[in-house]
Amino acid sequence: MARHLITSALPYINGIKHLGNMVGSMLPADVYSRYLRQRGHDVLYICATDEHGTPAELAAKEQGLPVAEFCAQAHDAQKAVYDGFALAFDYFGRSSSAQNVEITQHFARRLNENGFIEERAIRQVYSPADGRFLPDRYVEGTCPHCGYDKARGDQCENCTRVLDPTDLINPRSAISGSTDLEVRETKHLFLLQSKLQHEVEEWVARHEADWPQLASSIARKWLTEGLHDRAITRDLDWGVPVPSDTWPELAADGKVFYVWFDAPIEYIAATKEWSDAAPAGETRDWKSWWYEADDTVRYTEFMAKDNVPFHTVMFPATELGVREPWKKVDYVKAFNWLTYYGGKFSTSQKRGVFTDQALDILPADYWRYFLIANAPESDDSSFTWEHFTATVNKDLADTLGNFVNRVLSFSKKRFGEEVPAGNAPGEAEAKLGEQIAELLAEYESQMESLQFRKAAAALRALWSAGNSYLEEKAPWLEIKTDKDGAALTLRTAMNLIHLYAVVSEPFIPSTAKTMREAFALPDDTATWITADEARALTAVPAGTPFTVPPVLFAKLTDEDLEAYKERFGGTEG
Repeated sequence: MARHLITSALPYINGIKHLGNMVGSMLPADVYSRYLRQRGHDVLYICATDEHGTPAELAAKEQGLPVAEFCAQAHDAQKAVYDGFALAFDYFGRSSSAQNVEITQHFARRLNENGFIEERAIRQVYSPADGRFLPDRYVEGTCPHCGYDKARGDQCENCTRVLDPTDLINPRSAISGSTDLEVRETKHLFLLQSKLQHEVEEWVARHEADWPQLASSIARKWLTEGLHDRAITRDLDWGVPVPSDTWPELAADGKVFYVWFDAPIEYIAATKEWSDAAPAGETRDWKSWWYEADDTVRYTEFMAKDNVPFHTVMFPATELGVREPWKKVDYVKAFNWLTYYGGKFSTSQKRGVFTDQALDILPADYWRYFLIANAPESDDSSFTWEHFTATVNKDLADTLGNFVNRVLSFSKKRFGEEVPAGNAPGEAEAKLGEQIAELLAEYESQMESLQFRKAAAALRALWSAGNSYLEEKAPWLEIKTDKDGAALTLRTAMNLIHLYAVVSEPFIPSTAKTMREAFALPDDTATWITADEARALTAVPAGTPFTVPPVLFAKLTDEDLEAYKERFGGTEG
C-alpha cells in the first residue's frame, strides 16, 4: 500500500478557530486520513499551530502575557478543541519549536548559498508613537483594490490581494492606532522569486491538471502576474531568528523570518517533532517522509483558497531554491469559503460559530457530518441554522439514527437480545446486497478523488438503502404471518448497521464506534467492507448478542433553532 503524507493549513495561534477554518482544512484532511488508514495505507497526518507573526504579538499584548506564554496556552486550547472534534493527527506541533528554527535556518542558508537570497535596504513604515518599525500586519488601512477598510499591510482579508503596507489608503498603527506614520530606511532579506519563476512554472505545469480548478487557477494567476522578489524578514520580537553566522548585522538588529517563510517549513519540522517525540523503544524516521521521497510518498495538502498561492507558488519556490530533494506537494485540495448567512466568518471580528462553541451545543459528529456534506468545494457555501437543523434531522436523526434504533429495539422486543436466525437470504436480500455493493463502490470512488460532498451523498444513499429495504419488507407486519421471514429481515438490517459503522467512521467516528459496539462480536477486526462482504451481509451472524444504544442523534426542535439564532444571529451578512 502507498504511503500518504497529509497536511492541513496550520491554524493561526490567535484564538479558537471558527467552523470555516475547520471545514476548509483540518476536518477534510482528517476524514481523508481516516479513510486511507481504513483501506490499509500507511498515513502520516501532520498539523501544527502557526505561532509567529504580528497577530501573535498583538494577541499576547491584548491579554497582557509574554508572547511565548500566550502561544503555549493558545496551542493547548486549540488542541483541546481539535481533540473534541476527534481530529486524529499523528502529530500536532508548534511552529515555534526548536525543530522549525533549525530547519528554517537551514533552508535560508541554502537559499543564500544558491544565490536566491539578497540583502536589501528598503523604506519601511515607522511609528514614532510606538517607537518601532511596523511589520506589514502592524499596519492597517483601506485596501486600494476593493476599498475594504480593515485591510492589513500584507494581504486584504476581503479580496485576498497581496499588499505592501505602503499600498494602504489612510494607514494606521495596529498597536496604537496612530496615523502619524513615517517611512524610514532599514535592511531586510529578500527571496529572489523572480529568479525561480521559470522553475516554479514548470513544476506547476506538471501538477496543475490533477489539482482542483480552484487551486490551479490561483497558482496560474500568481504566475501570470509574475513572481516578485519578496522580503522574508520582519522587525519583530517573536519568530525564527535570522542566523548570526550568515547575517550578523541583521541578527544583531533582531530580525526574524517572515511567518509565511517559516510556517510551511513547519510541516517538515512538525514531522521531526513527531519523530523526536517517539516513546522509548520506538523509532520514527521523519526524513523518509520528506527527503528523497518523490517515488515513495504521495503528499496531499488541504487548505482554504486564501492559503493556496503560498502553498502552490511561494513554498515550492523555496523548496526548489534550496537545491535539495525535499518532497513537494502532489495534490492541493483547495476549498472556497464557508460563509455565515452569506457573510464572512471572521476570527478577528468574532462573527459566526466558533469550534469551541459548536462543541458546547452538540457533539462533534453532528458538526463533522454537516460540514463535510456541505463542504465549499466548487463555490462558497453558506451556513445557516435552518440548513443545519434540517440536515441533522433528515440525514442523521431520521435516516441513520432512526434506522438503527427501530431495528435493534424491535428485534430485542420480539426476538430477545441475540441476532435472530430466521430464513436464508432471498431475492430481496440479493437485490439489496447488489445495491449496497454498488453504492459502496461509489462512496469509495468519491473518497479516492477527494470529492467530499459527493462522498457524503453516497454515504447518505447507503443509509437510505437500509430504510428502503426495511420499508419494503416491513418486519412489523411480516412477523404476524412469517416470523422467520421477519427474523431474516432484522438480521439483514443488523448487518447493515455493522456495515454503516465501518464505512461511516471517517465522517462520524464516535457514532460509528457506538454502532459497532452494539454487537458483541469477539473477532470484529474489519477495517473496511469488500464488495463481496457487502453483497453477503453476514458479518453479524445469528446468535450474536447485541444491545440497543442510546439515541444516536437527537432531533433538533424549532425551539433549538430559535435559541441558536438568538445566540449567534441568523440574518444575512
